[in-house]
Amino acid sequence: MDDFIYLDCNATTPTDPRVADAMRPYLTGCFGNPSSGHRFGREARAAVETARAQVAACLGSGADEIIFTSGGSESDNLALRGVVAARGGGHVVISAVEHPAVLEVALAMEMEGLIRLSVVGVDGRCRVDPAAVEAVLAEDTVLVSLMLANNEVGTLQPVAEVAGLCRDRGVLVHTDAAQAVGKVAVDVEALGVDMLTVAGHKLYAPKGIGALYLRRGVEIEPLIRGAGHERRLRAGTENILEMVGLGAACGLVRGEPLAEHHRLESLRDRLRDRLTAGVEGLVEHAAGVDRLPNTLSVSLPGAHAGDLLEAVGDDLAASAGAACHGLKIQVSHVLAAMGVTPEVALGTIRFSVGRFTTEEEIDRGAEIILAAL
Repeated sequence: MDDFIYLDCNATTPTDPRVADAMRPYLTGCFGNPSSGHRFGREARAAVETARAQVAACLGSGADEIIFTSGGSESDNLALRGVVAARGGGHVVISAVEHPAVLEVALAMEMEGLIRLSVVGVDGRCRVDPAAVEAVLAEDTVLVSLMLANNEVGTLQPVAEVAGLCRDRGVLVHTDAAQAVGKVAVDVEALGVDMLTVAGHKLYAPKGIGALYLRRGVEIEPLIRGAGHERRLRAGTENILEMVGLGAACGLVRGEPLAEHHRLESLRDRLRDRLTAGVEGLVEHAAGVDRLPNTLSVSLPGAHAGDLLEAVGDDLAASAGAACHGLKIQVSHVLAAMGVTPEVALGTIRFSVGRFTTEEEIDRGAEIILAAL
């Protein structure tokens, strides 16, 4: 039995065996083109539409509001560039802690002269103040993009409140929910968003598949042009195998009881308590704020997180919050936006537990980290 301890589920998750089972028949069978009118094509189309309905049910949307993509990055690009192209430019607002799939796209559009960009900061616990978003909204604002859950420290953002502020002004709202789906309840109607990003490999589906929820009636321009696939918004013959996988994964999420949320939270806190007991002066980022139940970001005083994780890399997986290049410390943009000092950032490790993590793994993982320290 492999005794490797995987505490890096925010980076990626393993494919759930039940998802793999759902996909298996489509690996060698049901190879028809979903656009073909014959029986094989109709069977393929049925599989795609079943998967679409499963994703929609997970998000509380209509099936016709789900656009399949190659993953979270494409979904974010389609949302941001699609809106800006459809609206002919304008003012865009993002937070300082967005994933690069949003941040880099927005910065690129600004450099290209397509938009005027406002970047809203966060407090020391990585939370955006809705009033700060409201303060920068302008007559030409076309889009606000605010992630639902931060991938580094787990903070849940006030997306519904921000969406409420934008609705009466006719400003569209997109949320990157890649880290949230499968960990907390995600309902597009409750959030009030116009677009929402899903990434399959964050919720036990394969890599290379994602989706964009696009509220009915919202107009965007496609990134990939060609034939009329995905409501003419994403050309390319459908990846049936992985669409089935994402659908199955979303079906499992919808069926998960509240107890799983509490179990993840318990594992996270168990790890925190064991590390706190063994490390004097441990700093827990985003403590006391609404956050993902599975995510623990801590700084270990005096430690070099990158070196430490490299030393234990054959036994345990987690992620560092900063990198050291010569005499320069490169702090993650999230920790920097939170005001974390380079020294604290250098000792920061993100642990993220998941569906298959056990208490025994938590205890052994803490032992490995403390021994390495």
